[in-house]
Amino acid sequence: MNVLFVIGTRPEAIKLAPIILECQQRDSFDVIVCSTGQHKELLDSAFEQWDIVSDIELAVMESGQGLNQLLSKLLRQLDKVLCDVNPDCVVVQGDTSSCLAGALAAFHREIPVYHVEAGLRTYDKTAPFPEELNRQIVSRIANIHFAPTEKNKQALIMEGIAEKDIVVTGNTVIDALMMCQKNVDPESNPEIQKLQRIYNPEKKLLLVTGHRRENMGAGFSELIEALCELASEPSIQVIYPLHMNPAVREPMIYALGNTEGIFLIEPLGYEAFVWLMSKSFLIISDSGGVQEEAPSLNKPVLVLRQQTERQEAVEAGTVKLIGTLREAIVQEVRELMVNKEAYLDMTQKSNPYGDGTAAKRIVDFLMASE
Repeated sequence: MNVLFVIGTRPEAIKLAPIILECQQRDSFDVIVCSTGQHKELLDSAFEQWDIVSDIELAVMESGQGLNQLLSKLLRQLDKVLCDVNPDCVVVQGDTSSCLAGALAAFHREIPVYHVEAGLRTYDKTAPFPEELNRQIVSRIANIHFAPTEKNKQALIMEGIAEKDIVVTGNTVIDALMMCQKNVDPESNPEIQKLQRIYNPEKKLLLVTGHRRENMGAGFSELIEALCELASEPSIQVIYPLHMNPAVREPMIYALGNTEGIFLIEPLGYEAFVWLMSKSFLIISDSGGVQEEAPSLNKPVLVLRQQTERQEAVEAGTVKLIGTLREAIVQEVRELMVNKEAYLDMTQKSNPYGDGTAAKRIVDFLMASE
């Protein structure tokens, strides 16, 4: 079976890597990895982490490029890839423009589409934007839906998708996290070596990530004010790996670049980021993947959003939606710092996203459907 994986961003690479590696261990598959280059620098880093080499590399990104330009370029280039490769199926992950374009291009050529991480919903087309609608559209296209949780499966069934076409697998990011924890060697990782020089174990580390379009502008201004206030407390250290997007990086560097107690650093490889998560006291983030990973590390996440497509974590109590207002951010951080019971209540829960065997379930299904 010729399986084409379409990958555009680092989260896609991290979440598809366990499936690719599992496929490569079995004789039934001819794996073809197509890197669209949607987030090229971060994507290259993720591939290196997993010793994955892309077979096809596209160059779709341009400075200042809009979503429509990106999508049209992806469709055009991926159509040529499909024509050249003629795979038996296309595997896409999540909710990115690369995921949508890969699914749509395959549909137009009548090639089966398998969607990893299907069924996540907010039912608000503006949040996350444009990912919510991307994921919904892919669900209309896909032949098989690999849903991380039972809640995701029920969302798909409510939308009219046949139960026989849905497989509940867990989330492959837990596979990736467990593989990373097993293999990490701080002494041989230069990124971790650098982090050890700034990390202060005597302080409570607040790990911050932020990149969502809907938080740009007013939301990030509130976050900046909150981080300045929190970093002024001697017991707190803030480390913030910056996203590559200039609209995220530049305001943070301008406002926080010389603030004592705040360390703005470059994006990290996955191994180093997992290490940093493990050292954190809590995580402040608008990322989806962090909401899934942190419970396995027993770290609470304060989510800089009003709603999430990962409601399981909210219901489990491992994450809390707090929005982006300065007062809310500061209040919630201080509450977890002083209220040991509240902190333990968020950290002593099982991860709702699986047991680290999602990739095996997916590849077993692919083999059975060959």
